[in-house]
Formats: sequence, structure tokens, C-alpha cells
Amino acid sequence: MIRIRNLEAGYEKLKVLKGISLHVNHGEIVTIIGANGAGKSTLLNTIASLITPSSGEILLQGKDVTLAPPDRIVKEGCVLVPEGRQLFPTMTVKENLILGAYTLFGHKKSNDANMNLEQIYKMFPILNDRQSQLAGTLSGGEQQMVAIGRGLMSNPVLIMMDEPSMGLAPLIVKDIFKVVETLRNQGKTVLIVEQNAKAVLEIADRGYVMETGNLVLEGSAEELLDNNDVRRAYLGKDYKEFTDMGGGE
Repeated sequence: MIRIRNLEAGYEKLKVLKGISLHVNHGEIVTIIGANGAGKSTLLNTIASLITPSSGEILLQGKDVTLAPPDRIVKEGCVLVPEGRQLFPTMTVKENLILGAYTLFGHKKSNDANMNLEQIYKMFPILNDRQSQLAGTLSGGEQQMVAIGRGLMSNPVLIMMDEPSMGLAPLIVKDIFKVVETLRNQGKTVLIVEQNAKAVLEIADRGYVMETGNLVLEGSAEELLDNNDVRRAYLGKDYKEFTDMGGGE
């Protein structure tokens, strides 16, 4: 689905990504975990072409999109649900969602956009009830639903999510990750950056650990959950003892 080779990027003279190489296969949920400042968001923004890489290669479904403009990335089937949701607060839920389909309207596919909108309302019934409500008046969880729905409006094959659980209550986090699993079951591919390592590794197929712009570890979700260093750094020292005693989900 996507393959990245020796990717380097940053901000002016500050190099953030230092030779990143990774791949995501069709139909996988792959997560990138790591501390604040590790470069996780920079990686997703570079894939989305919001940051221009200084070197390396990004292949999306076999096509070189390393220096492609952001709208072409979307047209090729890759969208980003950004950190902090970044909705237009004074626009309605429906208006925010329709903005996600701008590439379809540009190709006179308004019928496709309308069908996609109906699918979003089926996935998130509360958004159907509140489609005329201003996005800025929604709860954090509802705003995250709008952000995910907006990303899905172009019917992508790869959806990237940047910290989708940020600032949400635990029960809402569970609902959001159930949606991520549903997307995989529908044939979508998901690349997700997340600080809630335990929650995301419980639904992911594989994962990478990023530190200071480098990928230092990769493996199946089960392998990362069982890794002592990962448990110590990202899961809490009591995680293994708690799960061994039958705790957790």
C-alpha cells in the first residue's frame, strides 16, 4: 500500500526525520508510537505532502508521490486526520464533512460524495442528528467523529490518523478505536500515530517505535506488547503484571 525509503524531512535547518524506512500493507492497522517530539506527526505530515522531504522516497500503491502536491496525495487515495481535529468551528457538521470530498466535486462526482456522506452518517448516527450544528459546539468525541468522517469523504484506501484519542474520555477512546477496527474490516488501510500505546497496540497488526526521528523497533503488536523496553517506556511498569492476573480488557 505504502512504502517509505530513507525519508528525511524537517523544518528549515532542523532535521526531524532521519532516514525513515517503513511499509504498510493493504488492510493493515499499523501504529507508530513514541514520546512527544519523536517526529511522529512530522512523518504523517510529510507523507501527506504538508512538509517537503529533503531526501528519500514515498511510494503509494506503487506510484512515486514523494514531491506530489497535497491534493494529488488525496486523489491517490491517502488522507490525513490531523492532530487536534482542526475543524472549521463556525461551519456546520455537514459543511465540514463536505469539505473532505473536494477532490470528488472537482471531478464532477457529486453523487459519490453524497453516497459517502450517507455512509458517514450510518457510521456515526449522532452526526446525522447534528448535521446542522456548528462543529465548534460539539463535544471532543463528536468533533473527532467529524474529523474521521471528513477524511473518509474522499473514499480513501489509506487513512492516516494523528493522535485520535487525544483529550478524549476513556469510553470515547474505546469507541474511536472500534471505528478504526471497522475501517480495517471494510478493507481500509490505517496508519495511526498514537501516544496511548496500550489501546492502539490492542487493535493494531504491527507497530513501529520512534525515538528522536528514528525508527528504533518494529514488530507485530503482540511482540511490542511483550517487549520489556516498550512496556517500561510506554505501557507502565505494572502493565504485564496486571494483564497476567486477568486484568485489562
